[in-house]
Amino acid sequence: MAEAEFVQGMTPFLRESLGAYGDGVLTGEPAAGASGTAAAEVGRGLLRATYRRVDERGREGLEEAVQEAAAEPGNEDAVGALRQEIRRALRKHPGLEGELAALLAGAGGGTTTVIASGTRSIAAGGNIGVAITADGHGSSKP
Repeated sequence: MAEAEFVQGMTPFLRESLGAYGDGVLTGEPAAGASGTAAAEVGRGLLRATYRRVDERGREGLEEAVQEAAAEPGNEDAVGALRQEIRRALRKHPGLEGELAALLAGAGGGTTTVIASGTRSIAAGGNIGVAITADGHGSSKP
């Protein structure tokens, strides 16, 4: 999976964590009156794992992006800037991708992309049993 798609798949978790923790997501201090859902905890884990791996400059960038995204929850550009900080960290720290993927997989967060293309194509995100795409299935034609 491409890096951009991988990080894009984190978006719902990042949004949940920012909603629950606000700009305290990196320190674990919940926002006033907010409760952390399972998705918020995954998002928090993604951000904290990234924060632990980066250097001081990376931490500053991540903190700034978190503050901006928390201050403007509906701002797509702010969330995009946060994803960009994560992408920078992934490029500098190759082992980080495995750690983040494990957090997403543990959440059932689905980093699976399923695409069907072309005649008689079938796409499934898991085991669906028997799938037949041939013409005349069930007929007595030889």
